[in-house]
Amino acid sequence: MQARESLEKIWWAGVRRVSGYESVAQALAGTEPGTFTHVAAVGKAASPMLRAALDANGFDTPALLVTKHGHAEPELQGGNLAIIESAHPVPDENTLRAGEALIDFVSGSGTNARLLLLVSGGASALAEALPSGMTLDDLQSMNRRMLAEGLDIHAINARRKEVSRIKGGKLLARFPGTSAKVLLISDVEGDDVAVIGSGIGEIPATRRHENFDAEIVASNAIARDACEREASDLGLEVIVNTENLYGDVFKLAAELAKTVLPGAPGLYIFGGEPVTVLPDNPGEGGRNQALAAAFAREIAGTPGLAALAAGTDGTDGPTGSAGGFVTGESWNETPGGDDALAAADSGNWLRRADGLFVTGPTGTNVMDIMLVLKSG
Repeated sequence: MQARESLEKIWWAGVRRVSGYESVAQALAGTEPGTFTHVAAVGKAASPMLRAALDANGFDTPALLVTKHGHAEPELQGGNLAIIESAHPVPDENTLRAGEALIDFVSGSGTNARLLLLVSGGASALAEALPSGMTLDDLQSMNRRMLAEGLDIHAINARRKEVSRIKGGKLLARFPGTSAKVLLISDVEGDDVAVIGSGIGEIPATRRHENFDAEIVASNAIARDACEREASDLGLEVIVNTENLYGDVFKLAAELAKTVLPGAPGLYIFGGEPVTVLPDNPGEGGRNQALAAAFAREIAGTPGLAALAAGTDGTDGPTGSAGGFVTGESWNETPGGDDALAAADSGNWLRRADGLFVTGPTGTNVMDIMLVLKSG
């Protein structure tokens, strides 16, 4: 099996283990139909999460789906289901429609309601309810500025909470019913419910003594462990399995090379979510494509090395690619890499290097996974 084929097979094994459908189906195994009177799902993986919930609870359950444009599954249809698709990572008009729809759905559910709320990564940009005086243009400018500054997700979500009428526990504070269960797919370091989706599924302090609970059903660690099992099945020795993909992509690429280059032959599994600072008028690419290209520069001329870095949701920045694949030969064989990295145009460089990794929507979002295979 070629290196690229092996890495893609291992990556997909991790991603499938934390799919929205499988994660929610496992969490709701044994649930009686009709346990929940209302189901709402928000995030990039919201569609398969909702499908699993309705399979368990009944497809006639009143439901609201908020997900990214193009991510709503055709299987989800029916008179009791409302669907809103909005933009990510920069919000659009539908983002505000979705925020108001969530408020109406949750607050209007009734005093006897039993709510199931499903949350996955991307929820922060996909649904928002703004305070009086703040416009969509203001929100878009704030998001673009935060993304360009290279802020980590904790800093970004802290700012989002400040202006939101639904984040930081404010949505569930509006719920008038008897019980609320929140199932979350984590896309943040530490798997903190207060950070995932800027706390759109956070239990408000005033309700924590009631029949409210939140549970993480999928995470980067679970996905990485599935990658390790698949690698072992393929006869590969796993040298490293760790969550360390944080910080600037260029510094990170250098640190990863220092781990791999002198390391033993085998598979290195890394997880997390790095950041990149964008120049004015950036080119095509995202953080995983930038990391792959930067790593290619660090390992240039080294035989027997191959790496795949990709977002588990199947998207990487505002592009149609999940990430990139490179080898120790990629950098020297494909000119223009330095200019591409400086211009945040790693996507076009990877295309010339035949290194773009395109998956389409994966039905989950547990940050990023980078796999490095070192031959003996």
